[in-house]
Amino acid sequence: MIIKETDVVIIGAGLTGLTSAFYLKKRGRNLQILEQADRTGGQIRSFHSDGFVFESGPNTGVISYPEVAELFLNLASDCRLVTAFETAKRRYIWKGNRFHELPSGLFSALTTPLFSFTDKFRILSEPFRAKGNNPDEPIADMVCRRLGKSYLDYAVDPFLSGVYAGDAQKLITRYALPKLYNLEQKYGSFIRGAIAKAKQPKTGRDRLATRQVFSTEGGLDRLTSALTHRIGMDNITLSASGIRINPNEGKWEITFSSPQGQKTIWANRVITTTGAYSLSGLLPFIPEKEIKKMTDLSYAPIVQIAVGVNNIGNLAFNGFGGLVPTREKKDVLGILYPSACFAERAPEKGALFSFFIGGIQHRELTELSDTELETLVIRAFHSMLKFPSGIEPDLLRIFRHARAIPQYERSSGERLQIIEAVEKRYPGLYLAGNIREGIGMADRIKQATLLGNRI
Repeated sequence: MIIKETDVVIIGAGLTGLTSAFYLKKRGRNLQILEQADRTGGQIRSFHSDGFVFESGPNTGVISYPEVAELFLNLASDCRLVTAFETAKRRYIWKGNRFHELPSGLFSALTTPLFSFTDKFRILSEPFRAKGNNPDEPIADMVCRRLGKSYLDYAVDPFLSGVYAGDAQKLITRYALPKLYNLEQKYGSFIRGAIAKAKQPKTGRDRLATRQVFSTEGGLDRLTSALTHRIGMDNITLSASGIRINPNEGKWEITFSSPQGQKTIWANRVITTTGAYSLSGLLPFIPEKEIKKMTDLSYAPIVQIAVGVNNIGNLAFNGFGGLVPTREKKDVLGILYPSACFAERAPEKGALFSFFIGGIQHRELTELSDTELETLVIRAFHSMLKFPSGIEPDLLRIFRHARAIPQYERSSGERLQIIEAVEKRYPGLYLAGNIREGIGMADRIKQATLLGNRI
């Protein structure tokens, strides 16, 4: 058995683990990352094939926080941040038999066919509506109360399909959309709150959060590869299995198996960045009653299918992509247009698409065979993207994710309370990752940056 000591052990070499390790190393901390897979990057992975650059996991992020921009500034010599074209601000929603552009302002909101006549006037009166008083109000109830049913059906529901692949009736506003919840609670209105926030003075650092959609030149795994390079593979153990963490005489004893044999690391601090489903095995010292509540988190299964076309002919795809409301009863959650967002994602006359299938409300579709999924996608390729029957995809790659996106539902409050109590009881243990504080890439970077600069 090999025994070593270090200051910090990080479980998981996804974006959260790598970013926290990057900042810890920058501050001179000794550390070791333990990763179960045989590669770093977690869900982030990019592929290159015949002129197409496509992702198997996240396709984009948003520069929601200064920490995102600062990370790329730190990594500027190793990877290049790219932001989406201006036309990518266009978002589309399926209704009837085609995609309609989602309104981007008051006039378009009043003229769009997506919302009912009554709800258009509800939008105008939103600032005068009383704020809610249910801290566990589902997003569906909150949106219907403030904006109306059609706004839920054709704006918020498809948005949640794109972000959470979830159910608006089950996702709780203050956990799943905390910024929206806080706007109503603080200002009494989404519109009044947005106006007030826009008027607030911003520091130079605040202005780094541009809200632009981003990727990395050459694919998102250039970011995780750059972080891996800066951290150094001597500080990362891949193919680590059977990881167990236990407190022992004021330190943390971490045991695991690796290709080199059984190992033990003694550390002053431990950061976990894994999914909730892994925590009971990682933390055997936590009582069963608490671990059950801490891991009470469901995940949406997703199948992502990359589809590439070498020549799109006279068709045009100018926008971020299209989302499909639940009430439209389609087999596709949404279709993103990565090549319309970033350069060099497809051949010059071609296009790249990302189809998303499954989610919380259509788990059964993720169990289809590859052949059945191909048939489903090609049918949508013609009926939804309007490709003529004579044109077929030149690229089609299927990626399955059984536990893709955590669902911040009613159990979140108790889960977060238990996590905070466990961290307080066991100093030096930090429970991170998408089990708390958001699911997007920007959320992961912000959380990891704060950890890396605090520990």
